[in-house]
Amino acid sequence: MTRAFVTGASGFIGSHLVSTLTQRGVRVRALVRKTSDTSHLRSVGAEIVTGGLDEPELLKDAISGVDEVYHLAGVTAALRAEQLDRVNCDGTRSIARACAEQTDPPSLIVVSSIAAAGPAARGEVREERQPEHPASKYGRSKLRGELAAVEYCDKVPMSIVRPGIVFGPRNRSMLPVFRSIKYVRVHPVPGFHWPPLSYIYVEDLVELMLCTAKNGTRIPARMADVARLRMAGAAETFRDESDPSDGIYFAVSPEHPTWAQMGRTVGRCLNRPHVLILPLAPPLPWIVAGVNEVVQKLRGKPDELNHDKMREATVASWACSPEKARRELGFSPPKPLTKRWEETISWYRDSAWI
Repeated sequence: MTRAFVTGASGFIGSHLVSTLTQRGVRVRALVRKTSDTSHLRSVGAEIVTGGLDEPELLKDAISGVDEVYHLAGVTAALRAEQLDRVNCDGTRSIARACAEQTDPPSLIVVSSIAAAGPAARGEVREERQPEHPASKYGRSKLRGELAAVEYCDKVPMSIVRPGIVFGPRNRSMLPVFRSIKYVRVHPVPGFHWPPLSYIYVEDLVELMLCTAKNGTRIPARMADVARLRMAGAAETFRDESDPSDGIYFAVSPEHPTWAQMGRTVGRCLNRPHVLILPLAPPLPWIVAGVNEVVQKLRGKPDELNHDKMREATVASWACSPEKARRELGFSPPKPLTKRWEETISWYRDSAWI
């Protein structure tokens, strides 16, 4: 029987991954914080491990005897950049190190973000082989997390999955968008240039992760030295030119609607065909984000309406290619985005969220 260890297991993506793994007969250990709601994880039979990414002995013991590790834990917003690094970089290093310390290291799937790769040029679709240039502090922290893991790729078989915008059942981050469209019939968008975006339905992301664990290529062992040099500032590229994207996969749909197009489509799915697309002219989005950052600091609780996310929202394009996953993993999303938004809305309705 396959055994797996999942970090971030109580989160949106993690809970779906644990459900799918247990349904397929995998024994799962789930890392959660003390404050996490573990009711869903317990209901599907996962073994709960309570702790953090800053507890090396706990991680070493928790990973002992497992075949696969899925590292999903991370933060998307923080009050300070060093807080992003502490979780997204240092935490990822801790997981990779704990894997490397095993007598028989498990395979490690690091779930990162397309933000680590950075945006595409206007009119282009980004591929994994292109050099990374993150546009935000969050993206830089995720890239450093990838590099921190790759420092151990000579000891641990590992692959990296970079999802786009993830949505689906149990996702609260997209819920305000759906509510605004349904109840107010307004969909605000920053600025007047609306970049194409990359999305993926949560169940499709889970399937791609499982395909990566089973059939994906691994980061070449020689890249451990490159990653160490890169982290020390002594190398300019993450990968060499011979195999520039080995072991890295974008997890995205082949469709790249803009935020405005997404709003119109969701409106039709919600029987709101005449949604008002409301462009927020610069500098209004930046002012709102700045004011909200002040409020966040006073409350001591970060959220994603901040200057860092504005940097990501105002790039030329977030269009990423799914072709490598299709070619190497045999994976393509089985349904179009419109169908997936309909399924998400159906779940929201059944759960009385909208």
